[in-house]
Amino acid sequence: MSGFVVQCARKQSLREGAPFRCNKLPDGTPWTQFYRLDGAYLLRFPGIADFEVSADGCSVVGIPIAGTSTDMLEHLYLNQVLPLCASKQGKLVYHASAVEVAGCAVAFVAESGRGKSTLAANLAVSGYCLLTDDGLVLEPDATGHRVIPSHPSIRLWQDSQDYLLPPDVKAAAPLHFTAKGRFLAGDGLGFCHEPRPLRCVYFLGDGSAQDIAVSRATAAETLLQLLRHSFLLDIEDKALIAGHFERTATLANTLPCFHLDYPRRYDDLGRLLKMIVTHASSEGGPA
Repeated sequence: MSGFVVQCARKQSLREGAPFRCNKLPDGTPWTQFYRLDGAYLLRFPGIADFEVSADGCSVVGIPIAGTSTDMLEHLYLNQVLPLCASKQGKLVYHASAVEVAGCAVAFVAESGRGKSTLAANLAVSGYCLLTDDGLVLEPDATGHRVIPSHPSIRLWQDSQDYLLPPDVKAAAPLHFTAKGRFLAGDGLGFCHEPRPLRCVYFLGDGSAQDIAVSRATAAETLLQLLRHSFLLDIEDKALIAGHFERTATLANTLPCFHLDYPRRYDDLGRLLKMIVTHASSEGGPA
């Protein structure tokens, strides 16, 4: 999707002017700063690395600071920078996890902390292969859209690791900016390496439901949710934004999408898994 070259480590130089966009962590700490760079882009992760992205999003240069590991740089590229590059290339990219169910992709869209990775992991250790933990990339095909597999790994909080993962799942090197562990696909954590047609999407609730609750989302609700959870490299590029809105609106009008809420209890995951598989394989089909 993008060419990636790594340069030698160096200090992050001071930039004139404020970034045109800044993503922050929940505590307000700057996480990703976006600058314009001679017609291209500089994506800065303060104290970690810089990524210089070409104007068309097709090539990336990664520049770590001293002490940033290769694993850290690769993780940031695959999970943060690459989805943004795909958006610049006109692809639809959303913050969502996805798994393969009966030869099709089922996706979970939610804010951070609402359980999309836990759901994906639960399915992936139960015979339904992971397609992506985050950075859901869609490409149009003859029948709708297909999900493009991402990096074969998943990030989980400690309690989810302890409850879900079998002992033979391999852990990747820890990342200092998050308490989440990262785990690599393999025999105990299935991964699908081939694109799969997207069958349906579930928008996860806040966990306030007393029991599993699923309801059909309207096209307007779907459009709003997908726009809220979009990866976009340049939010000031009017042509990019207009094209993304149009493609997302088309998707919202044709794709079966549902609101899904459930109590956040690990003991209920088995029942939830069965419901999702049954629902996605039947009611989750075309309207």
